Amino acid sequence: MPGIQLEIFKFGVCLMFPIGFMYYFGTNLDNRFKVNDFWPKPEECNKLPQDREEVVKEYERIVARQKVRQALQEERQRQQAELAQRNESS
Repeated sequence: MPGIQLEIFKFGVCLMFPIGFMYYFGTNLDNRFKVNDFWPKPEECNKLPQDREEVVKEYERIVARQKVRQALQEERQRQQAELAQRNESS
């Protein structure tokens, strides 16, 4: 395929490949290649508090969770200190 025929062939391939691809797969690509339950439902998403009461409630929830975490961390540290003290005395 010398010269101009090669260029015409390349142009035809570049033009026909996307058209052939669209013809083969059709127009319902969203239905054919979709993943079910990919996006979270609105009730599963975090919601920003809008009112002052919601902000206060969220703040109290965060503070309570932090206090629980802090208590658990202090308990672990106390247990580790007791274990280290037992190992040193043995």
